[in-house]
Amino acid sequence: TAVSLRNGRLLVIRSRCVGLCFHWKEINRPEMSSVRFQVTKADAGEDEIPERDANGGGKYRPTPESGTVPPTPPPAGAHSQPFDDISKAPGETTVEDEKQPCYTGDKNLALYEEDFTHRPKISQFLSSIVTYNPLPQGVKDNDEPASPTKSAKMGTVIGVYLPCLQNILGVILFVRLTWLVGCAGVLQSFFIVIMCCCCTILTAISMSAIATNGVVPGGGAYFMISRALGPEFGGAVGVLFYLGTTFASAMYILGAVEILLIYIAPSMALFGDLTGTTAATSSVMYNNMRVYGSILLALLSLLVFIGVKYVNKFASLFLACVIISVVSIYAGILYSAAGPSDLQVCVVGDYLISMEAVDSCTVGNATEGLWRYYCSGDTNDTCDTYFLDHEPKKIPAVPGLSQSPFMDNFWSTYIPEGYVAQNVKAKTIEVGADMLTSFTVLTAIFFPSVTGIMAGSNRSGDLKDAQKSIPTGTICAILTTSFIYVSCVLLFGATTYGPVLRDKFGVSLFGSLVVAELAWPTKWVILIGAFLSTVGAGLQSLTGAPRLLQAISRDNIIPFLKWFGHGKAGSGEPTWALLLTCFISEIGILIASLDMVAPIITMFFLMCYMFVNFACALQTLLRTPNWRPRFKYYHWLLSFIGMCLCICLMFISSWYYALVTFLVASGIYKYIEYQGAEKEWGDGIRGLALSAARYSLMRLEEGPPHIKNWRPQLLVLVKLNSDLNVIYPKMLTFASQLKAGKGLTVIGSVIKGSVLENRAESAAGEQTIRRVMDDEKVKGFCQVVIAEKSIIGIQHLIQTAGLGGLRHNTVVMAWPYDWRRKGNESHRVFIDTINTVAACNIALLVPKGIQMYPESSERFDGGTIDVWWIVHDGGLLVLLPFLLRQHKTWRNCKLRIFTVANLEDNSIQMKNDLKMLMYQLRIEADVNVIELEDDDISAYTYERTLMMEQRTQMLKEIGLTRRESRRELQQISDFNRDVFRRSVKGRGSSSTSANKGRDNSNLDVGHDNKLDTITSQTDLVIKIDPPDNDSPLQSEGETSPPADDNKQFKHLLSIKPKEINVRRMHTAIRLNEIIVDKSHDSKLVVINLPAPLSRGANRSKNKKDEDDYNYIEFLEVLTEGLDRVLMVRGGGREVITIYS
Repeated sequence: TAVSLRNGRLLVIRSRCVGLCFHWKEINRPEMSSVRFQVTKADAGEDEIPERDANGGGKYRPTPESGTVPPTPPPAGAHSQPFDDISKAPGETTVEDEKQPCYTGDKNLALYEEDFTHRPKISQFLSSIVTYNPLPQGVKDNDEPASPTKSAKMGTVIGVYLPCLQNILGVILFVRLTWLVGCAGVLQSFFIVIMCCCCTILTAISMSAIATNGVVPGGGAYFMISRALGPEFGGAVGVLFYLGTTFASAMYILGAVEILLIYIAPSMALFGDLTGTTAATSSVMYNNMRVYGSILLALLSLLVFIGVKYVNKFASLFLACVIISVVSIYAGILYSAAGPSDLQVCVVGDYLISMEAVDSCTVGNATEGLWRYYCSGDTNDTCDTYFLDHEPKKIPAVPGLSQSPFMDNFWSTYIPEGYVAQNVKAKTIEVGADMLTSFTVLTAIFFPSVTGIMAGSNRSGDLKDAQKSIPTGTICAILTTSFIYVSCVLLFGATTYGPVLRDKFGVSLFGSLVVAELAWPTKWVILIGAFLSTVGAGLQSLTGAPRLLQAISRDNIIPFLKWFGHGKAGSGEPTWALLLTCFISEIGILIASLDMVAPIITMFFLMCYMFVNFACALQTLLRTPNWRPRFKYYHWLLSFIGMCLCICLMFISSWYYALVTFLVASGIYKYIEYQGAEKEWGDGIRGLALSAARYSLMRLEEGPPHIKNWRPQLLVLVKLNSDLNVIYPKMLTFASQLKAGKGLTVIGSVIKGSVLENRAESAAGEQTIRRVMDDEKVKGFCQVVIAEKSIIGIQHLIQTAGLGGLRHNTVVMAWPYDWRRKGNESHRVFIDTINTVAACNIALLVPKGIQMYPESSERFDGGTIDVWWIVHDGGLLVLLPFLLRQHKTWRNCKLRIFTVANLEDNSIQMKNDLKMLMYQLRIEADVNVIELEDDDISAYTYERTLMMEQRTQMLKEIGLTRRESRRELQQISDFNRDVFRRSVKGRGSSSTSANKGRDNSNLDVGHDNKLDTITSQTDLVIKIDPPDNDSPLQSEGETSPPADDNKQFKHLLSIKPKEINVRRMHTAIRLNEIIVDKSHDSKLVVINLPAPLSRGANRSKNKKDEDDYNYIEFLEVLTEGLDRVLMVRGGGREVITIYS
C-alpha cells in the first residue's frame, strides 16, 4: 500500500494487484500527517506511487529525530488500522465500535493472535532479515573514514578465480620446476604433479561442500574445520595452518632474494662472490639470504602494518606479473619450435661445464682451456679417461620442441650430493648435484606450489554469490594451474637439454635462470615477473597469517594466545599477531634455504587439507540436519580418498616431519580438550565405555547445543489400550522416518494406576513398545510411567525423560481423534500437554491422520511436501521436511513453501526475500506467497461459530441425559439450518465479499453441504453412546419429556457468537479453503500449530473448558479435507542457520 501527501490532501492507494490496478480514496484532512507510518511531502503527482519498502509500506525518509534508521515496525500482533476505516480520526469511535468487543487483531489470522504476541509473522520476519548483515565487520584501515557498508560486488572471476590463480602459481614454478623435471624425468614429474593436483582438487571439492553449507565469515579453513569438527580439531589445525602460512611467507621471501642475488643483481652480495658452481649453496650465499631476507621481511611487515588497503592496491600488479610471466613461457616454447636457441652450453660428454669457471670450451693446454682441470700434467697419461674419450663442445641449451630431448628426459636421473653422475664426483668446473634428490624429496619441495586454494573461501564476505562463486572459481583455478604445471612438465622435457634442466642455479648459463632462457621476448620478463610475484605472494601471506591468528585468539580456545587477539585501536588491525608472525617468519628466513623450508610448509598444508576432507566425510556420513551444501558434486568417498592421499603425501615427503606434525597437532588437541577437565579411567572394557559415556554426557551438559548441531531429539508419546498394545504404531514409523537412526528417540507412555499395584503392567507395556520399536526399526529407549492421571504422567515424562545433556527437545503427540465423545477428556490432556511443552521450551509435533501416513517400506514416486509457514517458529517448519526427505519414503517428494500476505504486505518482495532465505539455507523449495484479501465475515462462518458455541454450552449443562442431548442438539441444528438458508436467500450476492463473482446457487449448495457435515459431526457426539437407561446421568425412573414441553435449552437458540470466536473461525475456514485448494494432492501438509487460547488465572473452570472445546474445533476446521497433516509448534529458539 502506498501513501503520499500533497497540498495537505492525503491520497491513499490500495494495491490489489501490484502495478496493474488500484483502489484509491482521497481524504481532505490536512491534520493527518501520519496514518500508519511516517508520511512526508512529495513533489510527485497524485498518479505517482512512492517507492515501497521491504514491508510493503511507503518509503521511509530520514528525519532529524530518526537519523538514518527507519522507524521500528509495530510489534508482532499489533493491529494495523485498515485503510477502509482511515477516515476515522485517531481516538474517534463509532456506534459500531461500541457494539463490538474490544478486539483489534488481524481477522484474517486471528487464530494465531496468541502466537503473534511473542512470535513474528512471516512478513515481519522476512522484512527484518532482508537488511540484516550476518557477516562480522572486517577490520578497517585507520586512514579510511567510516562509511556505510557497501554491498558485495565481486563475481567468480575477480573474487575467487584470479586470487586463487595468484596464490597457486608461485616461486616453485619459476625457480624449481625445471630442476624437478631434470631430476625426476618427465614420467615421475608428471606423477608428482598429478598426485599433488589430485590432492588439491579433492580437497577443493570437500572445501566447496563446506563453504557452500552456509556463510564463511572469515578464517578460511580454520573457521570451516572448527565449526565442522569442534574447537579441538579446529584449534589444532588452525595453529598448523597459521604456521604453514607464516612459513610460506618465509619461503616466498627466500625465493625473491634468490632471484635477486643470483639472477638479477649478483653484485649486491654483501659477503663474498656468488659466482661459481658451489657459490649458490655456500655459507656465503646463506648469509646473504639471511640479511636480505630479513630486510625484505621488515619492509613487507611495515607495509602490512601501515594499512591493508595498500596491500590490496599492489595485488593487481602482482597478479599481472604472474599472468604475463606464464604467457611469456608458453610464447617462448612455441618460438623454440622454429629451431634451436642461440644460447649454448659447454659439455664434456654428458657432463655440464660451468661457464663462470672457465674461459673457453676447448681442450686447451696447461694454461688455458679445460686441460688443466682434467689433467695433472702435459701428457695424456695424466688426464681423466672420460675427458680423453669425450671432446669438449658447445651445444644449444634449448634444442627446440622435438621428440629427441623428450625421450632423453623421460626417465629420472637422481644423483647424490656433490656428484655429476652415479659414482662420479663432480670436479670444480662441472655442474653437480647440490643435494640428494629422490621422488619423495621432490614431492615435498613441489607440493607448496599447488597450495593457495583457500583464497576464494577467505573472501566469501566480499562475493556477490559466495555459494556459487567459491566452488566454481576454486575448481576452475585448480584445473587451470594443474594444466599449466602438467603442460610445463611435458614442454620443459621436450625442449631443453637434460643436464641444463638439472642446473638448479643456471651456472652453465652464465648465472641465468633456466626458465627465463625459455621465455619470449626476453628473459627479463620472467626475472622481473618472478621477483614481483614472489614478493606479492609473501605480502599476501604476511597479511593473511596475522588475521588467522587473531581469529583463533578471539575464539579463546587456546588461552596463552589470547593476547594476540587484540587489534590496533580504531581499525582492529592484528598488531600483536603481526609481530609474532614476523618472528616466526624470521625463523624460516634464518634457515636460508628454500628447499629446506618447503617440506615444512608441505606438512602444515597437508595436515590442514586432510582435516578439510575429514570434516566433509564425517558430516556426510553423520547426516547432520545442518549439513545442506548447495554444492552437490561431492561424495564422502571422494573426501575419504582425499584424506588418505594427504596422509600418504605426508609420509612420502618426509616420514619424520609427518610424525612431528601429528605430535604437534595431537598436543594442541589434548591441550584444548583436557584443559581443566577431569580424567577418570575404569577397569576393563566396560569401565572404559562407562568413562567415555560419562565424559560425553558431561560435555553435553556444558551448555545448550549450537544451532548448527540442533536436531530433533524426540519424545514420542504413545497410548496403550486395555490389552497394553500400542494404539497408533505409525507414530513410531513417523519417528523412524524423521530420525533415520540418528540422535535420541524416547518412546513414552502413561498407565493409570498406582506404582504398587500396576508395576507388572508397566513392565509388560515396555516390552510391547520395544517389540514395536524393533518392528519399525526405531533406535532409542522406551519409558512407561504410572500415574493417577494421564496428564500428570505426561508432565513427568516431559520433565524427566533423558539423562543430563542427552535429553529430548521435541515432543511428538497424536491427535485426540475421540475428543467429541461425551465424557472423554482427551482434549483436555491434549491442550494441557501443549501448555506443558510450551512452558518447558520444547518443540511439539502433532501428526493428524496418522493412519494415512506411509510405512517405512513404502516409497512415494513423486508428489510434494507443502509447508504453510504462517508464524516464524525458529525455522522448524522448514527443517522438518528436509529431514523427512532424507528417508527413502519421502526422498522423491518436492518441497513447496507457502506463506500468507495481508493487504498491507508487499507480496512480491516477500516472495523474493523468501527465495533468498531458502537459497542461503541451501534448501531447494518452490516458494509461493498467497495474498489474503480483507474479506468480510461470511454468513457460513457466523453460523458455524454459533453452532460450536451452542453445542459447547449445551454439553456443559448439568443433568442433561443422553436422549435429551440428542434431541436438543438436533433442535439447534435444524433451527440454525433454517436461519442460515433464509439469510442466504435474503442476502443474495451480498452475503460475503469472499464469494464475489460466484453463483448464488453454488454458494447455497456449498454451505448447505458444509452445514450437513457439521450436523453429522454433531450427531456423532451423541450416537457414539447409545441410549442407556442405566446412565449415571439419568435418575432412576426418569423419563424424557416431549420436545415441545422441554424449555431447558431454548435459551441456547438466542446465543450470539463472540466476535473473537467468529474471527478465529474465519481464519480457520479461510486458511482451510486455501490449503485444500493448493495442497489437496500433496503427500504431507506441514502447518503451524496455533497456541491454545489465552487462559488467565482469573478464569473459571467452565470458561477454560469452553476455550478448550473451541480450540480443538478451530483445529478441526483448519485441517478439514486433508489426509496427512503435521502441526508444528517451535520451542522458542532458532534451529536452522545460514552459517556453515
